[in-house]
Amino acid sequence: MLAALPMERSFEEALAAAGLPTLRTAAPTVLQINVGKRCNQACRHCHVDAGPDRTEVMPAAVVDACLSFLEESDIPTLDITGGAPELHPSFRDIVRRARTAGRHVMDRCNLTIVELPRYADLPDFLAAQQVEVIASLPSVSSRQTDAQRGGGVFEASLAALRRFNAAGYGVEGSGLLLNLVTNPVGAFLPGPQHALEADWKRELMRRYGVTFNQLYTITNMPISRFLQFLLESGNLEAYMEKLVAGFNPAAVEGLMCRSTISVGWDGRLYDCDFNQMIELGTSAGTPATIFEATPQSLATRRIAVGPHCFGCTAGAGSSCGGAVT
Repeated sequence: MLAALPMERSFEEALAAAGLPTLRTAAPTVLQINVGKRCNQACRHCHVDAGPDRTEVMPAAVVDACLSFLEESDIPTLDITGGAPELHPSFRDIVRRARTAGRHVMDRCNLTIVELPRYADLPDFLAAQQVEVIASLPSVSSRQTDAQRGGGVFEASLAALRRFNAAGYGVEGSGLLLNLVTNPVGAFLPGPQHALEADWKRELMRRYGVTFNQLYTITNMPISRFLQFLLESGNLEAYMEKLVAGFNPAAVEGLMCRSTISVGWDGRLYDCDFNQMIELGTSAGTPATIFEATPQSLATRRIAVGPHCFGCTAGAGSSCGGAVT
């Protein structure tokens, strides 16, 4: 659908016009695994199209293949996403095995999962394993957050943030990282990340007594539910024009796809989480699944791109890159 739009230029043409070469990976530093699409929320913007009714869950054989790949490589970071990754029945075993292997672990958390009785101890478990928490929160406004994520989500998110703070997360000197991710609630680009971070730290502490480490801004990708919103609101062409016009060559060097291997719940490989959601697999000649991959075979590979890639290079670009649950 995006390819059929009358666009000023393709992503490849934008790279060439900026004097940049074809997009290729560097040595991978992050193995990102999407352990399934089950989630306790069904957010309006969700690029994963996750929700309580989704049944996709990463099988044990794929989990083992991912962790074996990690252990046999020198990739320092495991990034666990979903859906709500904590809903995977082996989530805690995955974390323990990766930590035993000496890897840094990141958990992409939607916060409200912590308010469910079975998961109330998650902050303490994650703290004990020294897991970095990357938590999504659309806004410091309850109205805007609930409009995007559902009634009561803002208050539940605040309660979860207080639980994480009580466990030491986001507290100076604890070493436990609690980073927040925000995305716009409409068809516009996020504001300047550093300025927003200062505002959020001030307002969350002043209003609610909540603290965190860093704020990442992420552009809404024109895929899945957000694409449906753009279509229904008549904003698709204007939004794509905004992304193309906002192409920032300086953002290309730090794109997450250049250092990440993304694994789908079924073991298929992708260059990023967004490519995964539109089933744009790795380029020809590159391993297609985790079962046949080696770190060497995935290094310096050509990255598969499309019109949606303008979302990661618009304005200042997305420092978080992708997969926010």
